[in-house]
Amino acid sequence: MKNLIYLFTIFTLVLSCKPKESEKDTAMLEVEKPLVLKDALAGKFLMGTALNARQINGFNPEELEVVKANFNSIVAENCMKSERLVPEKGKYEWETADKFVDFGEQNGMVVHGHTLIWHSQTPKWFFKDDAGNEIDKEELTKRMKEHIATVVTRYKGRIKSWDVVNEAVLDDGSLRESKFYKLLGEDFIKIAFEAAHEADPDAELYYNDYSTAVPEKRDGIVRMIKNLQAQGVPIHGVGMQGHVGMDYPELEEFEKTIEAFSDLGLKVAVTEFDITVLPSPWKNQGAEVSANFDYEDRMNPYPEKLPDSVNTAFNARCLEFFKLFLKHEDKLDKVTMWGVNDGNSWRNNWPVGGRTDYPLLFDRQNKPKGVVDSIVLLAKK
Repeated sequence: MKNLIYLFTIFTLVLSCKPKESEKDTAMLEVEKPLVLKDALAGKFLMGTALNARQINGFNPEELEVVKANFNSIVAENCMKSERLVPEKGKYEWETADKFVDFGEQNGMVVHGHTLIWHSQTPKWFFKDDAGNEIDKEELTKRMKEHIATVVTRYKGRIKSWDVVNEAVLDDGSLRESKFYKLLGEDFIKIAFEAAHEADPDAELYYNDYSTAVPEKRDGIVRMIKNLQAQGVPIHGVGMQGHVGMDYPELEEFEKTIEAFSDLGLKVAVTEFDITVLPSPWKNQGAEVSANFDYEDRMNPYPEKLPDSVNTAFNARCLEFFKLFLKHEDKLDKVTMWGVNDGNSWRNNWPVGGRTDYPLLFDRQNKPKGVVDSIVLLAKK
């Protein structure tokens, strides 16, 4: 009888240790759940994306689900540029920008501000007095400081980093003769960074530009930053806009830029990353927003679907860049895609309007492209 009781006790213990079917199924799901971009790259660099106004205002919830699942850093594509934020003197329109910051906070994301001072997408009133005449250097300095203080102070402690000055250097390495430069000279950059630092001493302050892999431009940016550092100007990082193509720039030059900027003692971010598969209508492969060309069918070779051969080439090109990013993960703070899916990329309308491009990691149906799994696998090694 004692033996029977002993055997019954052992049998009961075995049954109690056996997982229930629901528990076993849950465990299997947890094991089989694939890693997403932000998780695979955790501890290496932040994985970011840009949000447009429609997404921020809730018109494309399925795209926001892609963002929540795959990205841990966000930047506003347009709504924080001065032209959108303060289209009329003294009248700030905060609604969309506030929603953008709220979305980032609610989803535990790092929020990046873009951009405080830029020669493009600045409202015309910014450089004119009430009579329509051009203002002097003292007034421009005052307006710059007031604008930066107003915006940065509103989001103090909520926006971790800012593009303080955007695209001030030309491809030949010289400074762009913008209205800021013509009135204030190179000091406009110093004024902007000092004003941003005063408004939020804890914010990370970036200079951001395109075509940074062009050697002359890279050298010009390095000279400019060294000059700022010599004056004690608070600059913490530099953003390398990644508007690239299938055959430009050379990876070696892109790598030299990562190293050159890191050697300045700054954080480095790859910003605005996308890869156009479309032909360029001009030799200059930069991202000058003022460049526009008339539509031609030959400039829009894939209006319905991307051929398999081109899709394969895109995936390979994209993976090459991410291999480079992972090689220099110790130098990179974040990598940010300029858009969520192919359908809402600016590449569809620049520099030729009405084209169909395929430059991002997710297609028009919000499905990840093959390269996403490749990036995840690469990051896990």
